[in-house]
Formats: sequence, structure tokens, C-alpha cells
Amino acid sequence: MSEDKINIIRPFGPSIAKVELPIIIIEKLNDYVDQIIEDEKKSKELDNGNNLAGNVKQEFKLEKNIMEESGFLNFLASKTSRWIEITENKKITEFNIISSWIVRQFENEYNPIHWHGGHISGVGYLKLPESFGETFQSVKKNNVNGNLSLIHGSKMFNSSSIINIKPNVGDFYFFPNYMMHSVFPFYGKDERRSVSFNARIDDKIYNTN
Repeated sequence: MSEDKINIIRPFGPSIAKVELPIIIIEKLNDYVDQIIEDEKKSKELDNGNNLAGNVKQEFKLEKNIMEESGFLNFLASKTSRWIEITENKKITEFNIISSWIVRQFENEYNPIHWHGGHISGVGYLKLPESFGETFQSVKKNNVNGNLSLIHGSKMFNSSSIINIKPNVGDFYFFPNYMMHSVFPFYGKDERRSVSFNARIDDKIYNTN
């Protein structure tokens, strides 16, 4: 997928936007994360684990200056604007970041079903294990280890309520804040590293009532 392409996924009511995070932003964010990991004082200062749902090793806030310097903030604003223009046929005039954070997930860790605040949320992948491990059953089943699960509504005829997404480095997904989601545990030694955000857009566009 080219960096300018936006793929709208609509397996149920709300749409999901899938785009590609430019490699230069991935590299800058990973360099930043690696520096924070080595700085114990900074890691504690930015720790955000108590405010987030995940049962994972480390979750810390992304500082506004690195969001701006890396181009990540502009990426979020421009892709959100394009997504809303395609799906709502409206142009947003406001994009205000509430928070952005890094999630470092390791073996047996998980993120339970939850939803976010604000109007718009999303997640992208910066670093992934070579394998998420195998399933235990002798009968081959769909392996969802390490997957992102997006959930909306209930299962009905001709209508899915869950979509499971296998992450790939550079994939970035945008979705409404109220969309429930979770992350499955996986098995292996390496790190599953992602970046998420919450933001607000124009109230008159978000509040359809």
C-alpha cells in the first residue's frame, strides 16, 4: 500500500481507515522509544500504565515535541481529515490531540476489551515479533495470537460483530473512539510495539444528533 492510499474497511456500522505509516516516522518513533527504555528516570516520568487498560510490561506517554518533530502529529491530522472527508463528505476544521502513547507488549500479556475517550482513536505498529506462536489444539484453528480485535454490536445474520486484524509493521488503523477493541496475548520472546492516540475533531461533525 502506498503512503498516500487510504483503505476504508466497513465490516459493520462504523468505518475503519487503514493507512501506511511512513518508514521515516516509524524509525524516528522507534529511536525515541529505545532512548526512553534506556532512561529509567524518563521512563518513570512518562509511565502511563495506571491510566490504560492493558496488562502489559510498559505503556508510556508520547511527548508532544517528538510527535511534531517526527511528523507523526501531521500524519494523524491529515489521515483523519481524509478519512472523514471520504466517509462523511465533510471537512474537519479541528484536530486536537488528547494523548498518544506507546505500548510495549511481551509474551502472555494482553489488552482487555475497552474503548477510548475523545472522538477519534487509532493504533499503528512499530515493531513486531517474527512469530506470535502456535495454537495449542491439534486441529488447526485460526491463530489470533497477538491480533487486534475490533468489536461492534452483536452477531446477526449477514452482519459481523468482530474483525480480527493481524498486525504488520507500518499498518495504522483509525476508528471511532467508542469502538470496543482488545489485543490477544502471544507466545515468544520478542516485543510487540504499537503507538495509539485519542483526538477530538469538530463537535458538529462528531455529534450527529
